[in-house]
Amino acid sequence: MKSRALPALALICVSALAATACSDPSAADSDSDSRRTAVDPTGRLDGVKLTMWTAQNTVNAPRQVIDAFEKATGATVETQAVPDLYEQNVPTKLASGDRPDLMFWQPSISTLPFIQPKQNLLTLDGEPWVPKLGDTEKSLGVIDGKRYAAIVTSPAMLGVYYNKDVFARAGLSEKDFPKSYDDLLALGHKVVDKTDAAAFYEAGGDKWPLQWQMQVQLTDLDKAWWDGLNRNKEKWTDPVVVDAVKKYKEKLLDAGLAQKNYRTGTFTGQADALWKGEVGMVLNVTSFQSQLQAKYSTAEIDRKIGWFPIANSSATGMYSPDQTNGVVAFRTGDEKRQNAARQFLAFWLGPDYPAYIKTMKIPSVQPSVPTPGGLPQTSTAQVAALPTAIGVFQAKAIVAPDTHLYLADMIFGKKNPRQVAQAIQDQFAQVAKAQGAPGF
Repeated sequence: MKSRALPALALICVSALAATACSDPSAADSDSDSRRTAVDPTGRLDGVKLTMWTAQNTVNAPRQVIDAFEKATGATVETQAVPDLYEQNVPTKLASGDRPDLMFWQPSISTLPFIQPKQNLLTLDGEPWVPKLGDTEKSLGVIDGKRYAAIVTSPAMLGVYYNKDVFARAGLSEKDFPKSYDDLLALGHKVVDKTDAAAFYEAGGDKWPLQWQMQVQLTDLDKAWWDGLNRNKEKWTDPVVVDAVKKYKEKLLDAGLAQKNYRTGTFTGQADALWKGEVGMVLNVTSFQSQLQAKYSTAEIDRKIGWFPIANSSATGMYSPDQTNGVVAFRTGDEKRQNAARQFLAFWLGPDYPAYIKTMKIPSVQPSVPTPGGLPQTSTAQVAALPTAIGVFQAKAIVAPDTHLYLADMIFGKKNPRQVAQAIQDQFAQVAKAQGAPGF
């Protein structure tokens, strides 16, 4: 899945204050629902019916676990696809009073607040699967020290996919893998100088992938800076952010390291161009790999495509939470269904988890459950990089602004780097204020 900001949600939240208490700190807490007895993941639930909301393109993602849970317990779990754009339509439905028992939702601090977890969700602290999560996954799904989301899949990994044939033609090997963003740009020049391929494919037509080149350059910002940003003490107009935007424009785009049609390039075109060797590298998240796996076999991918991690000053990967990583359970007022929802999550991340990840062909979020074999080498490289990965800003900032839209304005000549940073800051502050964030 793509990591996107949620452009209209500030207005949705403001308009729905009366219905959902978007920023009311005195709204009912859910502490009481954390005091309960353990559930049997396979206990009988005959006659119990649960509903689960998904996006249109992920309606089949929970199919294996639903089928297994229904067979083991006698319960019924009905999936309901929410029309696109999922992240905008879900809060609207919740504001109208509609709610499911379970739902896929991005478990980041920038996205969980839009469904008002304190008022709407069951707390999941103390569930038997929590201690089983890896360190990175444990950091997700938590707001103000309370867990509101079960982590069922690993966050997407951001890194560089490269065409092995192009690298070979350029005389490059693993020893040449970059250890900084500046090294990455230098590597790009070697590709351009020694082959007929472009160094990078940038998808200005789809816009959302434009954010990654900037994101990689922000990885040296420490926790104190992000905490300051979230309290309105630091700004997106900080010179380090402006310089990152400027470097992307001047040292990559203006320097001729992107393909000629970078202003109109697409996400699908990105995969095709890398596969054909028209470009040497693509900086993107795991959804890029999903495109390849849908078209080519593991053996074909292993022969042609590689992956390496990168950050601003180290060879470190970045993780990016997405919608299918997290599952939340709602406070419906029906104790029997709420307990059944907890049981469903205990089943998913308990006895069924090995079968689930094997069916889905995805990495495990539990170190004690091995990642299934047969995954492409690009996937295993990402699994190896995850424990030390750095979160993208969606995992650090309380609001994920539409960075990609402002970068798109820049590549079409409508904004300069400083104006891009100012637009990011303006939107960030506006949404944070609408959420009632302290300091705004």
